[in-house]
Amino acid sequence: MVKADSVLELLNPQSKSLAFKVHPFETDEYFKKLNSFNYFSVILVLEGHGKLKADVSEYSFNKNSLVCFSLYQPFRIESEREFRGLMINFHPEFFCLHKHRNKVSCNGVLFNNIFESPVIQLTDPEALSILTLMYGLQSEMERPDKPEPEVLIAYLKILLINASRIKIKKRGPNDNSINDEPTILDALKEAIENHFRTLHSPRDYACKLNISTAALNRICKTRFNKTLSTLIADRIITEAKRELYLTAQPIKAIAYELGFNDEFYFSRFFKSKVAISPQFFRDTVGFDQANA
Repeated sequence: MVKADSVLELLNPQSKSLAFKVHPFETDEYFKKLNSFNYFSVILVLEGHGKLKADVSEYSFNKNSLVCFSLYQPFRIESEREFRGLMINFHPEFFCLHKHRNKVSCNGVLFNNIFESPVIQLTDPEALSILTLMYGLQSEMERPDKPEPEVLIAYLKILLINASRIKIKKRGPNDNSINDEPTILDALKEAIENHFRTLHSPRDYACKLNISTAALNRICKTRFNKTLSTLIADRIITEAKRELYLTAQPIKAIAYELGFNDEFYFSRFFKSKVAISPQFFRDTVGFDQANA
C-alpha cells in the first residue's frame, strides 16, 4: 500500500499499477484539469456546488452529490468556493463489474449509462449511508498491516449496490409531458440499442422514428443534454470498450462487428472519443481472460 498525504493507494503486485484508491479532497484542484483514468471513479461531494464536464456534456452539482465515471471517461470538475468529499477509484482487474454483474448490477446504472446524468443528488440520510461505506473502505486501507482485498471488495459491493438502488429509486415514472416525447424517447433508446452496430447516422434514426433529424436532435439535447450523434457514438464506444476488455478478438474484428470496414478509421474514431487508441485501452485496462 502507498500513502501520499491522505491519499491511500493499493497497487497491483504484478504490474505495480493502481488497483484501488481512497482519495479524500478539500479543494477542486485535483479535478480542474481534464481527467481520464483507466479505472472507475465514485465521487461523493459533501460540500460544494458548481459544474462538471463529462465527455462533451456539462452538468450541475451541489452538496451531497454522488458522481460516477467509467473507464477512460474524460471529466473535469470546478466548484464555487468550498469543495470537500471522498473519491473511490478501482481498476477492473481489482473488481470486475462484468464478473459480478449478477450481484452488483451497477453497470448501465452508475457506469456506461449514455442516457442519464452521472450526477445523483442524495438526501442527507442517503449521503450519510454512502459516506459510512466509504469510511469503511478508508478504515481498511489505513490498517497498520496490509489491507485485505476481500474486505475492500465486500465494502465496494455494498457501496455500488446501495448507490444503484438510490439512483433507480430516484428515476421514478417517466415525467416527460410534452406531446408524444415519451414514446419517441423510448423508441429512440430501443432503436440505438438494436442498430448501433449498423446505423451510425442521426438521419437513419430519424427516418426509423418518422421524425425530422432536427426535431429528434432537439429532443435529445433537451432530455439527455447530448446531441443524437453523441448518443450514437457513446453507445458504440461503450460496446467497443466491453469487447476490448472481455474478448480476445483482434481490433480489426471488433471494428467490423461495430460497422467499421476500416480498422484504422475505427481506431481514429475511438481515439477521438476516448483520447487513446483501442490497443492502449486494452493494454492498460487489462484483459478479462476468465470471461473471454
